[in-house]
Amino acid sequence: MKEQNYNNHVRYYTSHHFVFYPVVTIAFIISIRCTIVYPAQSFVWVAISCLLVLIAWLSYMMRQHYALNNQNRIVRLELRFRYYILTGQRLEPIEQKLSFGQLAALRFASDEELPALTERAVNEHLSSDAIKRSIKDWQPDNMRV
Repeated sequence: MKEQNYNNHVRYYTSHHFVFYPVVTIAFIISIRCTIVYPAQSFVWVAISCLLVLIAWLSYMMRQHYALNNQNRIVRLELRFRYYILTGQRLEPIEQKLSFGQLAALRFASDEELPALTERAVNEHLSSDAIKRSIKDWQPDNMRV
């Protein structure tokens, strides 16, 4: 597996991103075309187009919702545990000052960088992107969906 860093940390699910969505998009384009080519059945084709949009939207929402909510909880718990092991202090008081995006970005920091980078994130109100860019020793998260 390739070494993970800021430039390549986004992950794609091949069958979902590169098969399902293109097929639904092509079917949607065909249904729109049929609406124009066959005006007598335009109502049916508009209904099919709406149904395809609804299917694509629902599949996106369901896939993302369940997996990411669970993983967000795990990321938060792992970060709390790491922070406690490294500093002997609980993260919860600091955690309230950070968004989940900032916390998720901190998970890529090495143990040596995490306490100081957490402090910087709170004091300087660093965005999640700024936190990621500040990391010198990137720790990959190859298990994220």
